[in-house]
Amino acid sequence: MTAATHQPHAAHAYDSKFAEWAVLIGSMAGVLMQALDTTIANVALPYMEGSLSASRDQITWVLTSYIIAAAIMTAPVGWMAARFGKKNFLITSLAGFTIASMACGAAQSLEQMVMFRLIQGCFGAALGPLSQAVMLDMYPPSKRGSVMAIWGMGVMLGPILGPTLGGVLTDSYGWRWVFYINVPFGIAAVAALAIFFKDTARDHTLKFDWSGFAFLSVGLAWLQLMLDRGTNKDWFSSPEIVMEGVIAATAFYLFFVHMFTAKKPFIPLAIFKDRNFSGGLVLMFVMGLVLLASSALMSPYLQNLSGRSVTQTGFLMVPRGLGVMFAMLFAGRLTMKVDPRVLMTVGATCLLWSLWDMTSWTPSIGVTQIFTVTFIQGVGMGLVFVPMNLMAFATLGPQFRTDGAGLTNLMRNIGSAVGVSLTTTVLTMSVQTIHAQLTHFAAPFNRALGVNSESMFMNPLIPFGMGRLNGLMEYRALVQAYANSFLFMFYVSLPVFVVIWMMKRPAFAPTAPAPKIEVTE
Repeated sequence: MTAATHQPHAAHAYDSKFAEWAVLIGSMAGVLMQALDTTIANVALPYMEGSLSASRDQITWVLTSYIIAAAIMTAPVGWMAARFGKKNFLITSLAGFTIASMACGAAQSLEQMVMFRLIQGCFGAALGPLSQAVMLDMYPPSKRGSVMAIWGMGVMLGPILGPTLGGVLTDSYGWRWVFYINVPFGIAAVAALAIFFKDTARDHTLKFDWSGFAFLSVGLAWLQLMLDRGTNKDWFSSPEIVMEGVIAATAFYLFFVHMFTAKKPFIPLAIFKDRNFSGGLVLMFVMGLVLLASSALMSPYLQNLSGRSVTQTGFLMVPRGLGVMFAMLFAGRLTMKVDPRVLMTVGATCLLWSLWDMTSWTPSIGVTQIFTVTFIQGVGMGLVFVPMNLMAFATLGPQFRTDGAGLTNLMRNIGSAVGVSLTTTVLTMSVQTIHAQLTHFAAPFNRALGVNSESMFMNPLIPFGMGRLNGLMEYRALVQAYANSFLFMFYVSLPVFVVIWMMKRPAFAPTAPAPKIEVTE
């Protein structure tokens, strides 16, 4: 897996600012569409159930199939870009993603939808890593702060604003427009890149490591299945989950053995010798975990417990996106002037404070507090994300750049999958435990259940009293269970401070003008 031998730089590769911005916007459109599609369909799932004749468990495959395909196909992005050229690969991925989006909108059955989502995930997997690699190639280190802030907006805002956009489109036009919305932007992006993007050199001698890819693909697929079905199957008490866990563990073991023993492994070992890049992978995993898991928790919390509508819930998710945008407006420039580790520490502190505050939320929480806390959470994410990406790639060799972009996106996908699964498990187990604890107070000898007429309606000796009392206990258990899930994310995020200060401060010095890129036809 080696990258192109000639690396392009900003203005030296393009004849005009217009062409440069066309490539920038075209590649950004791809990463924004891919990031949006990880969450935009969430709010539309209940509407899809009836249209596609699917059960609640079956319809979740609309999300899972996309995540599995994207996780598997992220890994070979570096090899494919070096073998076929970034231009051909990026345009093919964008075109395939756009066509698959159109097919998803037209799907008439669950089987068709799952198949088209698998195809969409396969083509969409390359959009994030390729756009990041293209931007790193276009600009020298001294100018990467601003451009990585722009790229980070697409990656971070996509999952955050997905439920908002999905709710508005579903309410106004129907769930199929959740997918159709990609088509015009995909066509425009393909046209811009086909006209203006100058290709990088290709290495036709590269051989693909099929063994490594097969082991990694099997491991990722079965890990995702285990995480997706573990909560419903009571984890390792189920033979199915045990089987999936054994297959995933075996595949990962064979992958690591192969990586350490093969002459030209699927992922080059030398890439992990860079301490900043390895630290960046850990931080990206945690960011993926918190970003998607918090969104997955907030949406049902605001709808099911606070009683807000889909559209209201969607708009209450906007402040976090505004916080990300606000932070990224100056995070890139500040990274060039101050120690990036200080910025990341401030960002991690904001993020952890917001998670701690969310542990005290109640269903009657006001809009002002939701806005303030989620805005600060977005600021924290932005202050971590931009310096993290710049530090991870600042000392990484150009030959590892595309591979590195693929690995960081893979870690973000894995972190998202693990985060959603673990927080859902914490939520489910907490509800069961707290409900069992509350049942001790449901005895007929509890005098609080008979002091007045209102409490008598929850007396377990009265026929309808037991039902009302059980409903109240389930409600209280669910409120506390959500608090436990936010607390779990708080504790998981604490080690990032250690990782941040284990990274070395890089020198973002202006580079000399790069030689003109060799363009291949």
